[in-house]
Amino acid sequence: MSSIISVANLSKTYGSGFKALNGINLDIHRGEIFALLGPNGAGKTTLISIICGIANPTGGSVSVDGHDIIQSYRAARSLIGLVPQELHTDAFETVWATTSFSRGLFGKPKNPAHIEKVLRDLSLWDKKDSKIVTLSGGMKRRVMIAKALSHEPQILFLDEPTAGVDVELRKGMWEVVRTLQASGVTIILTTHYIEEAEQMADRIGVINKGEIILVEDKAGLMQKLGKKQLKLHLHGKIEAIPPSLAAYNLELSDQGCELVYDYDTKGERTGITSLLSDLRDAGIRISDLDTSQSTLEDIFVSLVRAP
Repeated sequence: MSSIISVANLSKTYGSGFKALNGINLDIHRGEIFALLGPNGAGKTTLISIICGIANPTGGSVSVDGHDIIQSYRAARSLIGLVPQELHTDAFETVWATTSFSRGLFGKPKNPAHIEKVLRDLSLWDKKDSKIVTLSGGMKRRVMIAKALSHEPQILFLDEPTAGVDVELRKGMWEVVRTLQASGVTIILTTHYIEEAEQMADRIGVINKGEIILVEDKAGLMQKLGKKQLKLHLHGKIEAIPPSLAAYNLELSDQGCELVYDYDTKGERTGITSLLSDLRDAGIRISDLDTSQSTLEDIFVSLVRAP
């Protein structure tokens, strides 16, 4: 699959000496939805700002569809739409005016039909003559997306796009994202709602302390790092786990009425059969059992906590 964004050995050190990015290498595939996850201060916004030409790198290079972001700034920037984390727009302009103006900033000729389509797709058409100041937070967020799409970019960056947006509007926004992807737009998003990344993204990258620590196909990530958990509900309460079961690293929970066993999905043998046998030999009777799969949030937390 061809790359539409290529980041090579990118670094960013601020005047204070703080190193926000350290040797980032990343390729974004054309037409994919790529989720960039990381804790606060990990470098997500700095990385996006450099790719979008808002901040200058200290070292390394970035190309957008073959255009270097510094040597061919205008060509690269014209391919990108950005929805920043913070809401920045003229509060006393109308929705139609601010969206149309954003298109003009990129030197694009007027195209009322395109502006109308964008506003309709984002459920903003009935608000086209409303001033921004009168809109709800969720609607203002949609206006930011409309502005980013006004010049028909091939790439759309969404930096925490659903922050402060209610559940209904959030679902509608993701429907728009899917439609954009279907039309060929490449989507890069950062989000604190990890379940959205799990639902929406084709690939996931994790950044921590200015370094990319993992980039993986979502399904592959779940398979490689995901664990399953077996919960064994006991017939009676036990005070402690017998020493004969120490090799299984069991956890006693539910006030001694439940045993929890974690096992790797990638392992050839889960050890469940031998565990059940050893439990029987230890005189521990089971009333029921159930399994659960690690979520993306579990995996993310384990990655950023790793030394």
